[in-house]
Amino acid sequence: MLPLSLEFFPPKTAEGSDKLRAARKQLYALRPEFCSVTFGAGGSTQGGTFTAVSEILAEGVEAASHFSCIGATRAKVRDQLAQLKAMNVKRIVALRGDMPSGYGMGGEFQYASELVEFIRAETGSTFRIEVACYPEVHPQAKSPQADLLAFEAKAKAGADSAITQYFYNSDSYFRFVDEARKLGVALPVVPGIMPITNSSQLLRFSDACGAEIPRWIRLRLQGFGDDTASIKAFGLDVVGDLCERLQRGGAPGLHFYTMNQAGPTLALCQRLA
Repeated sequence: MLPLSLEFFPPKTAEGSDKLRAARKQLYALRPEFCSVTFGAGGSTQGGTFTAVSEILAEGVEAASHFSCIGATRAKVRDQLAQLKAMNVKRIVALRGDMPSGYGMGGEFQYASELVEFIRAETGSTFRIEVACYPEVHPQAKSPQADLLAFEAKAKAGADSAITQYFYNSDSYFRFVDEARKLGVALPVVPGIMPITNSSQLLRFSDACGAEIPRWIRLRLQGFGDDTASIKAFGLDVVGDLCERLQRGGAPGLHFYTMNQAGPTLALCQRLA
């Protein structure tokens, strides 16, 4: 099986924190290369992100903090980098990020490539830097070519590897990698994998982030209604087949968006073993 990594989001309640600890304990059986923790819009979850990262490190697993720059000053980013370095964090997922609704863009960074360049200038090789990429085109990109050039800029700025937005059409991933290679971008591009367990949640997420749900999948999910057992069984087949195609096609690893649950990712990995 391919190397794998796991993504979590910082819980907002004590109960959520307890559930996440239990889920992590189960998922560590998969021996992930690292676990990443997301950053809220405008850095709004920074405290929770850094706390979860610290816990993962204390549990003996490498942790990567997400790190967004929209709305941030260089001084603030410099301070946050110092905090992460003091925590002995070795990986950062560097993102442009989103501003909380109602706020203007602001800040001293406009693009993720600027953040990557700043991290490299400030910290040298202290951190392994992961960046995001979008096989189905970032929803705010002016064109597919502009999106590819934005990815190239992140690579040139000093990124080490990339994690994709989730997708369900393997052709979009392989085509994106081919086009990036033609531009001379040699970064490993790790597919982001979103298990399917809840149709309404998935459709809402996908509409918001620009991830394509193929029509046949959307219609099947809608046809199941509230039958969660059928949704989960169908999702396991669809995403399991996707992972197998990616594995056969030479993907360098798999990054699972766990949604802080152990079961769906464990089921997929058992199928792939």
